[in-house]
Order: sequence, then structure tokens, then C-alpha cells
Amino acid sequence: MTEPAPAPSAPTTRPARLTVLSGPTAVGKGTIMAELRRRSPELWISVSATTREPRPGEVDGVHYHFLTGERFDALVEAGEMLEWAVVHGRNRYGTPRGPVDRMLAAGRPVFLEVDLQGARQVRGAMPEAQLVFLAPPSWEELVHRLVGRGTEGPEERERRLATAREELRAVPEFDHVVVNDDVGRATDELMALMGL
Repeated sequence: MTEPAPAPSAPTTRPARLTVLSGPTAVGKGTIMAELRRRSPELWISVSATTREPRPGEVDGVHYHFLTGERFDALVEAGEMLEWAVVHGRNRYGTPRGPVDRMLAAGRPVFLEVDLQGARQVRGAMPEAQLVFLAPPSWEELVHRLVGRGTEGPEERERRLATAREELRAVPEFDHVVVNDDVGRATDELMALMGL
């Protein structure tokens, strides 16, 4: 008597995963995000919440979720912020957890771009998240990019470079490092890490 043939196995799919991108000022996070958005419309990029007023042309739910201070505080107290911080001593910014959880449950990959403090908070709240550090090809190139932007004065530039030195020391805390020496190549590497 022969054994029945085993039933064909169902295709295996990896569960959707949250990928967090962080890195120093002027490393090109916004440029990489724009390229990811262009190439992967299925990727859901989290929209941050803030207590600041909308600037001209900003749309609630597209650029930010604009919240009152009371609503923001209530979300923090309820554990509904994956990460949050007070920026420039005034306004609060953060990542609402609900939309992230809903997208992951629906099987969509989720992408979040935050600073080092935010990445550490996400790691504490969702240890399964994949943390990726976007690094410059060299310190000299990072300084060149920051100066080349021409958007900061000398004092602000020095403050940002001091913060960048601290952020670069945190590289061992991340799961992966992607060097942004070329936008296309760096985006390819990031997409491979996300399984896109």
C-alpha cells in the first residue's frame, strides 16, 4: 500500500514589517523617501502627527495629522504614539500607532522616517521593527551636503553637525546600514531589505 501524496504546501509569505529609517541631517532621507514612494506605491509611509499649526498648502492627513495639544497628550497617555518628541522646545511631533498597526495587519509593508530618538522609541515599542541607518559615504560629504543646501546659518549648521556626530555613534543600534552614495543604488538596497 502506498502512502498518499502530501498535499501541496501553501505559498509562504513573509508578514508585513515596519521598517524605520533614520540618519543624520543632510544625509538624504527625504530624497530616498521620495524615490521609494515613486517606485513602490504599495508601500505605506506613515504620516506624523504634530501640534503645530498647518503651513500654507499643507493638508491634514497628507503632510501631517494636525492635532490639538490636548488630543496629542491623550494619545501619548493612552500609549497610542509609537514615538514622539518636543521639537525646538515648542511643538510636539510623533507617530500615531493605530494606522501603523492597521496597515501591518492588512499585510502592507510600512515605512517610517524618524530621528535617532524616535528610532529608539520605536525599537522599545515594537522590537520586531527593522531599523535601518542611512549613512553618508564620508563625514566630509555630509558636511558638503549640509553646506550646499544653504538653508542654515553657521551657528545652526554647527549645531546640526554636532547632532550628526552623536547620531553616527549610534550605528551599532541599527539592524542595517545603507550608505547613500547614490540615490538609486541606496534605494535598491533599502527595497531589498524590505522585500519589495
